[in-house]
Amino acid sequence: MGRPPKGVGPWPLAEGGDMRAKSLLTRMLGGLILVSVAACGVISTPSGPSANSSPPAAGSNSANRAAPAASQPGSEVAGAAISSGGPLTVREVAERVKPAVTQIVTEIGVSRGNILGRQSSQRATGVGTGVIFDKSGYVLTNSHVLTGAQSISVALADGRTFDAKLVGADPDTDLAVIRIESDNLPVAALGDSSQLAVGDGVVAIGHALGLPGGPTVTAGVASALDRTVTEPADDSGPGSLLYDVIQTDAAINPGNSGGPLANMRGEVVGINTLVAAQAEPGVPAQGIGFAIAINTAKPIADQIVASGRAIHPYMGILYQWTGGAQARQLRVSEKQGVLVGQVESGSPANRAGIQPGDLITQIDGQPIADEATLPKTIQRHKPGDTIELTIARGDQEREVQVSLAERPRS
Repeated sequence: MGRPPKGVGPWPLAEGGDMRAKSLLTRMLGGLILVSVAACGVISTPSGPSANSSPPAAGSNSANRAAPAASQPGSEVAGAAISSGGPLTVREVAERVKPAVTQIVTEIGVSRGNILGRQSSQRATGVGTGVIFDKSGYVLTNSHVLTGAQSISVALADGRTFDAKLVGADPDTDLAVIRIESDNLPVAALGDSSQLAVGDGVVAIGHALGLPGGPTVTAGVASALDRTVTEPADDSGPGSLLYDVIQTDAAINPGNSGGPLANMRGEVVGINTLVAAQAEPGVPAQGIGFAIAINTAKPIADQIVASGRAIHPYMGILYQWTGGAQARQLRVSEKQGVLVGQVESGSPANRAGIQPGDLITQIDGQPIADEATLPKTIQRHKPGDTIELTIARGDQEREVQVSLAERPRS
């Protein structure tokens, strides 16, 4: 479940999930952490729970580490039918969504040396959250919740527990799907995150800190929309760029990773993923959490359910955003766009004649408005599709057709 190769150099790749320069927001919020609870040091644990056993509790030594989607008519939805009328109370939202919220406990094998220099294999646990989004038992969560997992156990709010199987993980988007098998599973309704507005009320539900006794419910507002943030790096490489991210002041804590962010109609509009711990060293950040918009997560979940993996279209360039004052600093052009720093040999961009130093100003007739415009637009396409780029090269501007390929897998 490791990440695919990220490329080299300080320039970002133009495809969803590949290495990119950190966004301005991420540079300002240097304390972004992922919000699952992973073992720090080794804790001895019993075997993971099987069906009908008691729900697991998080180890006290744990430390912070920083398909079918929308329910169709006839699907079993958690709680009573959701009204399309006025907003619900926080209590009513929680009653509707909580039954479909799962605690995910992973068993991770680690090796540790002792004072005699001998290596021993021990087990540790990690805790995160997921949400059942299909009556066949598919659970959506974050990919980082499952990193290194040798076994996966799931507990429901009604006390049932299950062994789960990994359907597929996509570290590029930090999304994953696991599956449990049972009848009469509660299913959360998925909403339309494009209808969310800044200031709308939202409710975050998840197993914060792995505390026993069921999921934690917190409430706040959608503080900002369409954020672009870069996840912190890990042992597998640089963190992934996430776009279409919802910012919220609803309290998000370790253990919330993979859990739902719901609107006030009781519909899931985001998957809680990140929190800003500090604005700069010694200066804590407050009330800044991030959730992957469900309209971004849904197509990835569909692909994983259908084929076990997500397919990403690929162009094959490294680039840097040059909008605003950065254009003057880079001494390129006052035109807004992305500056090509490197073109991969044999890539679609290479075959289309794109060169280092080209400034891409439009894609499919739309201006490059920010650093996420290019990868977001490419991700809406499929391998084999053709995109049209407007490129400034020196004083000349030209239109270039690029036939996208499937991004090479590791």
